[in-house]
Amino acid sequence: MEQLELDIILPASAETIYNDWLSADGHTAMTGGAATAENRIGYYFTAWDDYISGKNLDLVQNKFIKQDWRTVEFPEDAPDSLLEITFEEIEPSKTKMTLKQTNLQEGDAKKYSDGWKMHYFEPMLAYYSNR
Repeated sequence: MEQLELDIILPASAETIYNDWLSADGHTAMTGGAATAENRIGYYFTAWDDYISGKNLDLVQNKFIKQDWRTVEFPEDAPDSLLEITFEEIEPSKTKMTLKQTNLQEGDAKKYSDGWKMHYFEPMLAYYSNR
């Protein structure tokens, strides 16, 4: 199995990013892809127009999100990957977000690393920079 780890500095508070990640409207607005999301352990979510699906496993308000995560490209018999996101507020309205994804199929880390940058980090940076 493969894993990846990425981080980005975003011009928003940890509270804002955390709440947007776990809100259907916020997640949709910051990424540009339709999402269902809720700030509740056990909630099954979708993102990027149902390309992504998963379940909230652990939530620590404004600090940490842990989710089962998969895309429609995962083989049907493949296990979900595990997504862990941490938020470290560097200063008011400036947060380091670290994303770690484990349990990826061999050869998928590069593809999903590129996908996170293109479909999450770049739109989120633009979204929070323009608020």
